[in-house]
Amino acid sequence: MHTSTSALANRSSVATTDRFRWRVVDIVVAAVLGVAIGLLFWGWNTVGGLWFTAMDGLTPGLGGIAVGIWLIGGVIGGLVIRKPGAALLVELIAAIVSALIGNVWGVTTIFSGLAQGLGAELIFLAFLYLRFTLPVAMLAGVGAGVGAWVLELFLTPNLAKSLEFNLIYLGTLAVSGALLAGLVGWLLVRALAATGALSRFAAGREARRDV
Repeated sequence: MHTSTSALANRSSVATTDRFRWRVVDIVVAAVLGVAIGLLFWGWNTVGGLWFTAMDGLTPGLGGIAVGIWLIGGVIGGLVIRKPGAALLVELIAAIVSALIGNVWGVTTIFSGLAQGLGAELIFLAFLYLRFTLPVAMLAGVGAGVGAWVLELFLTPNLAKSLEFNLIYLGTLAVSGALLAGLVGWLLVRALAATGALSRFAAGREARRDV
């Protein structure tokens, strides 16, 4: 009985280790996703920037509602690859691509990628990389938004601004993260999985079961 229990525990440990081990295909797909999302960021720099300025002009702090697309990398990376570090890596690669192409924020874009990716990563970690439902995706988007908010307290003059501004900004970042990063990211992964492009990933297998 003792031997059987030990063997079962060993098999469980090996299965967990295998599930968390990065494969070559995971690394390649993380890179491809990061580059593709970096191009999306680059496109959003103009649209989102104008929207941010317009909303902030209405009520200071309301501009955060436009930020969600810049948070989407961590959500998509976590949902597709489902390994520790995936959310952080994809968001970071996307930020690097956006910075290299050129934007008004320069190298600080990379710091934002780190903070936002870490925010999403911590949500997937909280669920032990076992749940990848829509609510979890939306929470990951919120986590990315909180990461952005914390970084900007120190990277921008936000810390010197009023409590009202920072609370409004945090609230709009959370809403934008949940909807534009979480919901949209989840829908994009589902659509991509439905094409068969994610057949080597759990997200792809789930899509086939749901058909």
